[in-house]
Amino acid sequence: MKPATATIVDSSAAEQLGRATLQIVHDLKNQINGLKLYATFLRKRFERDERSAEERETLAKLIAGLDIAAKEMTSLVRYARPLELRRRPDADLRKLILRAAENPNRDSGALEPRPITLHIEDTAMLGEFDETLLAEAFTAITSEVRNSLAPKDAEAVSVHLHRKGDEASCEWRGGKLNLRHQPISNENGCGTIHTALAAKIIEAHGGRVRCDENLIQAWLPLTDQKTIS
Repeated sequence: MKPATATIVDSSAAEQLGRATLQIVHDLKNQINGLKLYATFLRKRFERDERSAEERETLAKLIAGLDIAAKEMTSLVRYARPLELRRRPDADLRKLILRAAENPNRDSGALEPRPITLHIEDTAMLGEFDETLLAEAFTAITSEVRNSLAPKDAEAVSVHLHRKGDEASCEWRGGKLNLRHQPISNENGCGTIHTALAAKIIEAHGGRVRCDENLIQAWLPLTDQKTIS
């Protein structure tokens, strides 16, 4: 009986630690957003006072770093909390993929994203989806793949969307994701906090996700069988 009691105590302590950690992360995110406001104010002053290019560049890098840190913390908090889906009947999966390709949602200070090639099957792909959350998931994955390529890499990024019966299959190809040293470890292999949150959103829709170094795949259930003329 004693080992069982110890396990219960450890589980309770872990839950308390998790809640406390989330609160700390939330508070830190608010502090970072406050610092970003001050830094943005300084940037405007620097531009008005015509400060040196070196000073403006340093401040721009500071703002970019604060942006990235705030986004990481936001994703971490959202990953730890339950999702609330607002499904819409007959949501068009193809439109959500196109939206993600057009709006990569890059981190501040990132390089200009390279063009992306789309291979979308001309077939209806409708389902009961939360369009806002699913578009966010697709955008996060698209950004992750785009930003994983170094400027010297000649390889192009492509997205392939096709239908197999009552299921849609989407593949992001061409990235070079380093998934071995990422903060999140889960069954689908999507190790960064952003791809892990995207995977959680897709799985909440009854889908599944698989990631490896050069390919991210997602499958989602569909409700319509009509072919677009």
